[in-house]
Amino acid sequence: MSFGQKQIAIGVSGGIAAYKACEFVRELKRRGAAVRVAMTRSAENFVSALTFATLSENPVVTSLFNSNAAEGTAHIDMARWCDLLVLCPATANLLAKSAMGIADDFVTTTILATDSPVIFCPAMNSAMWRKPVVQGNIASLKESGYRFVEPEWGELATRSEGLGWGRLATIPRIVQAVKQVLTGTTAWAGKKVLVTAGPTREAIDPVRFITNHSTAKMGFALAESAKLRGADVTLIAGPNCLEKIDGVTHVEIETATQLNESIDKVYAQADLLLMAAAVSDYKPTKIASHKLKKSSSDMVLELKRTEDILASLAKKKKHCVHVGFALETDNEMENAAAKLLKKSLDLIVLNNPLQPGAAFGGDTNVVTILSRNQKPEKLPKLSKTEVAEHILDRAELFMRPSVEEAVAV
Repeated sequence: MSFGQKQIAIGVSGGIAAYKACEFVRELKRRGAAVRVAMTRSAENFVSALTFATLSENPVVTSLFNSNAAEGTAHIDMARWCDLLVLCPATANLLAKSAMGIADDFVTTTILATDSPVIFCPAMNSAMWRKPVVQGNIASLKESGYRFVEPEWGELATRSEGLGWGRLATIPRIVQAVKQVLTGTTAWAGKKVLVTAGPTREAIDPVRFITNHSTAKMGFALAESAKLRGADVTLIAGPNCLEKIDGVTHVEIETATQLNESIDKVYAQADLLLMAAAVSDYKPTKIASHKLKKSSSDMVLELKRTEDILASLAKKKKHCVHVGFALETDNEMENAAAKLLKKSLDLIVLNNPLQPGAAFGGDTNVVTILSRNQKPEKLPKLSKTEVAEHILDRAELFMRPSVEEAVAV
């Protein structure tokens, strides 16, 4: 998702996690945002202003007062300029001063002066994070309308500290929060969206399994896009290496049977089903209890069909909108159209992984969206986030109360 035309100010305070803010600036710039950075005096002990100036392509402010009198209200200028102010990292000291309304440097003065949304990304020692006074300051700031990207459990700055809470959230999580503030809506508030993603694995023995090349990226893009529209999203995903999406209910599965069972628990409440998972069509008839040893002869693996989850859900379908996916390498349109009808889908999304830009694991896709009463919509090569937006726009027509609108689609 592009942040083009968005103006984001970043306040960096004095903690070891300040170096991670460099990557945050790079990511925002990569997405097209205009970025300005302000640093506390303590932050300069960890990262130089020159580093942030180079990455942001803008001067970095380090002092509330400077030699140029014309710049005496620079904090007001930044406060008015930004669409969003992100404090990354936010130390316990910065949280305390902000909670008390203290404005004694450029960063804290900008926090107090801006009417734009503010996100705090805390990072500190575990003992500090646990202190009631720190948690009280956080609660006070949240009550005042400030947003937070909570820290994580993980390895802290020194070996002696080991693992603990207080580690700065990952950059993808912070970017997710930025997306939510800058592009999130309440258009789908109250809607429940169920997304499936990724591969399933069907065991052969304790160390081998049948699977496919799905990486879950398309399903995750759908879940994130639905969340940004304000929906209550459940994402059921097979094995993957992707960052979990804040605010989305994640359910981890491995087999087709587990996927079916997990869907069954939440399907009745769903308004929209996005079945992007690449479900195994077959599984071994028997799972060996021990590793099958290699021998001099060939081995025949007997397989049986897994349950057709979408076909089964078609029998239960009432108000829920069903969107299926068809990965085809030949007779693409014919096969997708047949699946659309056979499984009582409202929409089906067709793609061919052999086509340039649509390969497994990529960040782009090339799809055609089919429905019963409208010409197929062939999309050009787009990012998976953009593809997700197109799919949700089409699905939304079926979710509207007006029967006439839905029939017209």
